[in-house]
Amino acid sequence: MLRLTTLFAGLLLCSNALALSLSDLSQNDASGGLKDALSQSAKVAVQQLGRPGGFANNPDVRIELPGNLGKAARTMRRIGMGGQVDQLETSMNRAAEAAVPEAQALLLDAVKKMTVQDAKGILSGGDDAATQYLNRTSREQIRARFLPIVKRATDQVGLAQQYNSFAGQAASLGAVDAKSANIESYVTEKALDGLFEMIAQQEGNIRKDPASAATGLAKKVFGLL
Repeated sequence: MLRLTTLFAGLLLCSNALALSLSDLSQNDASGGLKDALSQSAKVAVQQLGRPGGFANNPDVRIELPGNLGKAARTMRRIGMGGQVDQLETSMNRAAEAAVPEAQALLLDAVKKMTVQDAKGILSGGDDAATQYLNRTSREQIRARFLPIVKRATDQVGLAQQYNSFAGQAASLGAVDAKSANIESYVTEKALDGLFEMIAQQEGNIRKDPASAATGLAKKVFGLL
């Protein structure tokens, strides 16, 4: 009888746990869990991209020559001039890797400033709703931090001047867009795209597998989504 009573008590507890929903959490808990998960996603993304090969070795974010310049690069490879293309693309990816660590403090600051109302919209949004929030609230500040670092890195490479000259002519003919006509602007935008792509991947992982969240509160919140 005691065993049976214990079994029923356990089933009741499980039933109550299953009946919980996000609305049963306090607003502070829901917001706190989201902030924990988003901070984790930002830190992991910065760590992965900011190391040697972080961009170059990841096909999801690797920076290559844009538009028609990319087509020209493929032609150059076929006629034995691939070394020049590799040198330029390597410098672009290394510049992005050098800049990314500067993003972490700005991303974490954006997370701290998130309101309860922001959190509600994010938790009821799509798989990358939190990443989109960060993109909206921090991209401009991160861009301003990235640009001088990217410029220093590309100034050390003679091919940067060649890129700007070639891409500038291509842009005037409509072959590439204006943002791609300058190597610093192009690499900065691609670095930003890669950063938010990696944060979105981390966010998606936590939504699919709440147990992968770093804190108990984040596990609880995303387990109820």
